[in-house]
Amino acid sequence: MSNYANLPAPSPEAGLSRYLQEIRKFPLLEPEEEYMLAKRWVEEQDAESAHKMVTSHLRLAAKIAMGYRGYGLPQAEVISEANVGLMQAVKRFDPEKGFRLATYAMWWIRASIQEYILRSWSLVKLGTTSAQKKLFFNLRKAKNRIGALEEGDLRPEHVEKIATDLGVSETEVISMNRRLSGGDASLNATVGSEGEGTMQWQDWLEDEDADQAADYAERDEMDARRALLAEAMDVLNDREKDILTQRRLAEQAVTLEELSGIYDVSRERIRQIEVRAFEKLQKRMRELAMEQGMLSDA
Repeated sequence: MSNYANLPAPSPEAGLSRYLQEIRKFPLLEPEEEYMLAKRWVEEQDAESAHKMVTSHLRLAAKIAMGYRGYGLPQAEVISEANVGLMQAVKRFDPEKGFRLATYAMWWIRASIQEYILRSWSLVKLGTTSAQKKLFFNLRKAKNRIGALEEGDLRPEHVEKIATDLGVSETEVISMNRRLSGGDASLNATVGSEGEGTMQWQDWLEDEDADQAADYAERDEMDARRALLAEAMDVLNDREKDILTQRRLAEQAVTLEELSGIYDVSRERIRQIEVRAFEKLQKRMRELAMEQGMLSDA
């Protein structure tokens, strides 16, 4: 895959706006063309085919990378990590699985970015539990869902809600929010150096074809995740299924108090069952994703 050396590379020196403009020149692939290129790569290790698949999805990688712009890391490096994930996806993509490369690549792109962020922030400081990692990558979305958009510390009721929804302690929510309180870079912020004009991030992201590809991939990925979830639930017994569903999958979470009354056990016991069931479910979903080629040990 030596052709990868010819890929455009984002860099602060050259200006991200120039990079984003450059990658828009690569055409998106029709399903039939994508299938034939993937077949040539799998069967013949044709580097030119792999190169075309990568370049046609650079906009998707950049779009996903923009979603991680609030972690205080150089955007050019985040995009570069997204491209690493994209290349890994192309390398392992099997066109006979029945889904598009964009769907498959999203898993790899996000995994590559998240690993880079966690390395950069130091796992020793962040903590290594699955719940803390989930909090790290989902706190902003959780805040948006409940309208907690103000700067600074969260209100007590917001802390309680987020802690319950994400299965972590209120102390962890407060601590993580303070770590990430540097603020998101605005989509309205200007990009480009002198002489490049005063374009905005949103000007580069508003690409109709790229949005359609991303939307399709996201819908397809969501379907795949739902299927994984449904299959993975079989690892739980009936009580675990019910408690986990009531606590984490229901539109309105049932309280520990209510469930303790239903099952005639303490609130703490319900919480323990919930946490254990969630860990079992996560492990099984990852195993299934690996079996289906969506993730890798590598």
